[in-house]
Amino acid sequence: MALSCIIVDDEPLAVKLLESYVAKTPGLELLGSHTDSVEAINAVRERRPNLLFLDIQMPDLNGMELARMLPEGTRVVFTTAFKEYAFESYEVSALDFLLKPIRYNKFLAAVEKSREWFGVVNRGCGGAGARVSENGSEAESNLAPPPPRTPAPPIQATLFLRVDGEYRQVSIADIIYVAGMKDYVMFYLDGERKPLITHLTMKAAEDMLPPQLFMRVHRSYIVCLDKIRKVDRNDCIYIGEEIVHVTDAYLPAFHEYLDSKIVNK
Repeated sequence: MALSCIIVDDEPLAVKLLESYVAKTPGLELLGSHTDSVEAINAVRERRPNLLFLDIQMPDLNGMELARMLPEGTRVVFTTAFKEYAFESYEVSALDFLLKPIRYNKFLAAVEKSREWFGVVNRGCGGAGARVSENGSEAESNLAPPPPRTPAPPIQATLFLRVDGEYRQVSIADIIYVAGMKDYVMFYLDGERKPLITHLTMKAAEDMLPPQLFMRVHRSYIVCLDKIRKVDRNDCIYIGEEIVHVTDAYLPAFHEYLDSKIVNK
């Protein structure tokens, strides 16, 4: 599908590079380039592009502030020389995060990820069995109980996650817990300081993990049962560096699991 885009960066050389990438990428239509962020937000609101290639550190109005002012339907691919902004970028629903100097293969991967996202929204589905709301996130009732679990297949040893345009093979035994954030899922692993972030729904993550080992205990959390350190009287799970409260929809299944494991009732 063809995607319209606008480039915003206060460095003219960075703008020229991205313009050259857009020009040689089929299916991208450049609506304009701006080095002034205030001027850019007016152009974005007027022309409503699908994509905004957006620098973060800019005078007057920085990229994070600008991203929170975008019209519905415009999504961001951040471009920056500062990798410490990567996690914050997902809080404003960025589709991708490109670290300068930007290579063309990374740019292409971000465009492909964007095409996939817009394709999902336009089809009105979020993958097998998932429902997508107007903002592209998985729709789910906080009160509805989880569906009955089907008999589990044999436990697989690894899975592949698409991270930054590449496929990372992850050992299921290394997964501590999974946390959802809008259109993304973060996999927290043993021995990894930062989570692996991939474009996925929580329903899809739940389906790919073996139910013998993992349980969804919150709209935004799936935990590895064998790696729970403790559960307090308020139904809070202590796992990794996180404390996760088991919400009402998931309490019956979790209490059933606990009862099966308690030896001194």
